[in-house]
Amino acid sequence: MSHSAPVRTLHPLGDGVYVWLQPGGEAGVSNAGVVVDDDGVTIVDTLMVRSQWEPFAAAVAELGLPVRRMILTHSHIDHVGGTKAFPHAGVYASPQTSAVLDQAMPIDAYKRFMPAFEDEFDDLAELGTRPATHEIDGAAALTNRIEVMTASGHTDGDVIVLVPDADVCFAGDLCFFGVTPLAFQGDPATWAAMLDAVVELADTIVPGHGPIGGETEARELQAYLRACVEAGGDASAIPSGPWDSWLERERDAINVERAVQIAEGRRADMPASMLKAIGLA
Repeated sequence: MSHSAPVRTLHPLGDGVYVWLQPGGEAGVSNAGVVVDDDGVTIVDTLMVRSQWEPFAAAVAELGLPVRRMILTHSHIDHVGGTKAFPHAGVYASPQTSAVLDQAMPIDAYKRFMPAFEDEFDDLAELGTRPATHEIDGAAALTNRIEVMTASGHTDGDVIVLVPDADVCFAGDLCFFGVTPLAFQGDPATWAAMLDAVVELADTIVPGHGPIGGETEARELQAYLRACVEAGGDASAIPSGPWDSWLERERDAINVERAVQIAEGRRADMPASMLKAIGLA
């Protein structure tokens, strides 16, 4: 159920439920969401650098409602870099994301991995991010409209945001649609299995990267992740499939290497191919 929607605008998915899509979905280019509740607005993820979150925050301000809370789906900088855009909102995150927000940002690694934003990372380093004010450590009804649940697969601290009355799921980076996923901190087999649950949550799935989709796109991602596990560390062993047209296929090497690390019990290691991508190998 691929859903064509405009980018860089608050696009309605239901009554008071909006998505903010960014074009492409490459590294550093993520999506965000907005849910209007009884007491004001909840933000789902905050984008990364000023050129991204300033227009998003301006569009949210046009709603004329107080921003009460932000839910961060995980700790990666392209989802949490804009937390300072909403200074009075509560910051809800998993304990794992909370811990990352308390650490110094590896700006040099960001610059190497996402060179298109190199100039803006200095601004981000100076601005910083906000710490979590509330930790999400399980499934909960966060507001009258919003349910949150913890998950894993992409990272150990993923959070899914569900708006049942609109049949919308904000999946964060548990879903990449039209973009090759990045599992350098994940577990591709667990991630693939988690998608069985994700597709049952809502018909409309907002991915962390790429266009809006649904079960079809999630199943394609699941098949790709399983192909990475079965590749035995050899990216060339990934067969042809829907992913042939995806962006960022250079991530194949990282994903298959990560699958081998997990199988060998080396969960704490970072793939050498990822270390190379961030300039540390």
